[in-house]
Amino acid sequence: MHAELIKEEARRRGFDLAGVAPLVPTPEADFYTEWLGRGYAGEMRYLERRVEERLDPGKILPGARSAIVCSLNYHSDKPLTGFNPERAWVSRYAWGEDYHRVLKGKLDGLAGWIEDESGAGTRTYVDTGPLIERVLARYAGVGWFGKNTCIIDEKIGSWTFLGCILTDLVLKADRPAPDRCGTCTACIDACPTDAIVEPYVLDSRKCISYLTIELRGEIPVPLRPGVGHHLFGCDICQDVCPWNRKAPVGRETTLEAQPELWWPDLEELLALDDDGWRQRIRGTALKRAKVQGLVRNLMVVAGNSGLRRLCTQLERFLKHSDAAVRSHARWAIDRLTAAE
Repeated sequence: MHAELIKEEARRRGFDLAGVAPLVPTPEADFYTEWLGRGYAGEMRYLERRVEERLDPGKILPGARSAIVCSLNYHSDKPLTGFNPERAWVSRYAWGEDYHRVLKGKLDGLAGWIEDESGAGTRTYVDTGPLIERVLARYAGVGWFGKNTCIIDEKIGSWTFLGCILTDLVLKADRPAPDRCGTCTACIDACPTDAIVEPYVLDSRKCISYLTIELRGEIPVPLRPGVGHHLFGCDICQDVCPWNRKAPVGRETTLEAQPELWWPDLEELLALDDDGWRQRIRGTALKRAKVQGLVRNLMVVAGNSGLRRLCTQLERFLKHSDAAVRSHARWAIDRLTAAE
């Protein structure tokens, strides 16, 4: 089976880009162990498991020879309205249905077609397996590894999800995408928590996405002001990227923004009970942070809003069952009242 035939089928099934990467050692993959050694993974212990397989995907699927990397654009036509103290921000990628399910369905369908047409063995992964997807994406020609560590394509930009198919087929590999970041440091300069410690290197422990999604318990006090209005995730380093200025809107309708997740109203969120939260995030990627994590984040967003009137609503969270929510509520109230 020819690689071009697979890439054509991938596009027919709704993927925006597809490429083939060889399963060979790369400098970027080799840096992974150093990155872990610096402690940049924070509490994401799952990244420390199955390291040998991350460095050598051939150990995951016996006889694997190639990786087919597919990219799906999730950019929205919803306008950015700038900072609004009345509202919170949810990262674009979580506005629609959970991308894991959407992407996995398409990827499994493509893998099934490959197996039926060629008899090859395959295994699919969407952001959950022991793969360094972005490295594979670069060597599949799907995009280059940006200074913000996102994969960037010169036509689509970086608003993309990645999915990988490992196969024992020997396929012609694509050329690695050339780095077109040049001397630009917009993403590094714009990060409010200085999480991009050097070009192409992210300290997750400072990243707003990590703080609002992966981190459990207490968000470090010095970093809370930098979290700003971010309830779940962060898009700053992509918003400022010049390659996203003309990024096309994605075609996948299941990823279109749900109205209640695009700039949600702070007072409305503060009035939600746990059942209301569960209903709001059902079927979306926000489930990753869990209700208690989102409520904790909401305390920080409220505290950063400058709206003293929110203290009345925040008072009830001082008796919340979760200790982190209680402590963050106290921080928020103290911050708002101190601003007088």
